[in-house]
Amino acid sequence: MSAIIELLAWALSWLAWPVAIVCVIDDWFLRSKRQLRVAAGAPIPDPPLMKIAYAILPVLVLAALYRLMGSQRTDFSLVLLVITFVSGVVWGIDQLLLRGRRDAAAKAAGRDPAQLEEPGTVDYARSFFPIMATLLVLRSFAFEPYRIPSDSMMPTLLDGDFIVVSKYAYGLRWPVSHEKFLAVGAPERGDVAVFRWPEDPTINYVKRVVGLPGDLVEVRSDRLIINGTPVPFVEKARYGDGCYLNMRLAEETLGNVKHEVLHCLTPDILAIPPLASCNRNIGQSYLCNEASAELAADMGDRVMQVPQGKYLMIGDNRDNSSDGRYWGFVDESLLVGKATHVWFNWDLQRTGGPNWSRIGQRIR
Repeated sequence: MSAIIELLAWALSWLAWPVAIVCVIDDWFLRSKRQLRVAAGAPIPDPPLMKIAYAILPVLVLAALYRLMGSQRTDFSLVLLVITFVSGVVWGIDQLLLRGRRDAAAKAAGRDPAQLEEPGTVDYARSFFPIMATLLVLRSFAFEPYRIPSDSMMPTLLDGDFIVVSKYAYGLRWPVSHEKFLAVGAPERGDVAVFRWPEDPTINYVKRVVGLPGDLVEVRSDRLIINGTPVPFVEKARYGDGCYLNMRLAEETLGNVKHEVLHCLTPDILAIPPLASCNRNIGQSYLCNEASAELAADMGDRVMQVPQGKYLMIGDNRDNSSDGRYWGFVDESLLVGKATHVWFNWDLQRTGGPNWSRIGQRIR
């Protein structure tokens, strides 16, 4: 069913572009002319095809928004910049060139220009421009929302968490180009940071800052040793939520931050076929079986020297995280910001709707 929904959303979102262009051209340039042409005492109505186009356009726009929100590659700064620019241009052109012509045409036809309906395109542009410009500034230089798309930061962050990212924590950058123009701060060990993935900078990742420039970091049996000093690590209990079974839950003190870690002492992959106890449609479950722990090193064991200007990022879910242990270091230029709070949670793969208890939680 989900595959069918995705395919339908893909088709409708592509259809949205030509339909939107046709509707904008008709609404902005032709509808006002139809209002001035009277047939049987009333303005000429929209052609049947245009009525259909106007009727289906909201559905197509919602499909496009659904795909934008669900894509990890969406550059929302670019989207906001384009909407701000286009709405400002449309509003400006209409005010400077087209509104006077419409008013003159109305007077020539013996109509009061004030009684003519303003094109919806212009009305939306005038409304959107200040809102989008404000959002662009706030999102680029203050706070940015980000959706957690995986389990790699469990138990700190859950799939479906919507988090607030402080953009000024690691310096201010221009939107789209990501060039830093004002140095404000730098990542500290223990921060939960959002960054552009080195292997594909169109995708944002969120992990914990483990290694700072110059650090020697060793990961041994899911525990960290930084510059020869073991990071405080206290086993607390076994963890299970129906999808993860028999995992180890520990408390780690990294820098000044105490946080929980999920891990399993095994060289094996944890993924197993989905269990009936799992209330999420994730296609698999995870079982911690430590029977082979004595036979080989843990699969995440590494020794890594962090280069200058780079950082080592590792997930709190130590055995189910694609992080710096596997693809390397994060350059300073790829930093986006520091994760601070959870403002909403809704995992679309989970039954039961939003998880209201997550709202407002501080991220540590």
